[in-house]
Amino acid sequence: MEENGGDGALAAASLAKWKSDFSRVFQYYLDRSAPHTAERWLGTLVAASIYFLRVYYVQGFYVISYGLGIYVLNLLIGFLSPKVDPELEALDGASLPTKDSDEFKPFVRRLPEFKFWYSITKAFVVAFGLTFFSMLDVPVFWPILLCYWIFLFVLTMKRQILHMIKYKYVPFDMGKTVSMISLGIKRLS
Repeated sequence: MEENGGDGALAAASLAKWKSDFSRVFQYYLDRSAPHTAERWLGTLVAASIYFLRVYYVQGFYVISYGLGIYVLNLLIGFLSPKVDPELEALDGASLPTKDSDEFKPFVRRLPEFKFWYSITKAFVVAFGLTFFSMLDVPVFWPILLCYWIFLFVLTMKRQILHMIKYKYVPFDMGKTVSMISLGIKRLS
């Protein structure tokens, strides 16, 4: 009996060591991929294409695709939102500038680009894995799900864009803004 318990403990220890080694190697490659934004997003596009081809090929798993779409929409909102919401934290002083005379504060995302990319990639990989379980292929009329998702997307983006306009922030870095005066161009009256 003791030998059996010893084998179990040995197996658990070797499994824990393998998990630790795998986690370390995975984190190493994840860290090395951080500066390669275009390549990372290209890989995610490939993963998404493989997923969509799988769904198209099996003609099913529309509920999983709908759940994936809702999750990606949620991530997109986090990516486009400021870390400090001016509506909720207006009294704090750590809010975005709302007037031209306010001090410039850089836009800090609630969900950084790397975490946004990593979460979307994981979502497509998990959704792809779920397509191999036939019990998850719930029969549903997919055009209704698509129309409902488009409806949610439009309403959510409308609200987000109105929030961006109200608090005058742009979640994308377009480079340094240059005024016409600093370029030496005179305004024609």
